[in-house]
Amino acid sequence: MGIEQTLSIVKPDAVAKGVIGKIVDRFESRGLRIAGMKKIQLSTADVEAFYAVHKERGFFKDLVKYMSSGPVVAMVLEGENAVIENRIIMGATDPKNAVAGTIRADFAESIEANAVHGSDSDENAKKEIAFFFSKREIL
Repeated sequence: MGIEQTLSIVKPDAVAKGVIGKIVDRFESRGLRIAGMKKIQLSTADVEAFYAVHKERGFFKDLVKYMSSGPVVAMVLEGENAVIENRIIMGATDPKNAVAGTIRADFAESIEANAVHGSDSDENAKKEIAFFFSKREIL
């Protein structure tokens, strides 16, 4: 695979808990470099656009409400096999199924408030990074 970039979002529940630094440390400790980072408040329209692939799913309205409920921290992570490595560090979507020591096992409240988002493929990573960051914001 080689050096890749992927998107990670620290979700509103984790931001509210004040664990941004602890989450960033997990990525950096595993060899992923922060190539871009920003704290922002997503609007309803932002969330609807970002998660448009889930529009027809039953959880979409709750997802939009949740992701626009408070600030998030968006990051471009860079490193060897970054997409896969990020997914391993995050843990299973449902924190009840997440391996001890993963972000979701340690910081998530529920399957809905699961602390972090991570791109699921290199193709989606490119789209998701472009949604949040201009080229000049990624160093």
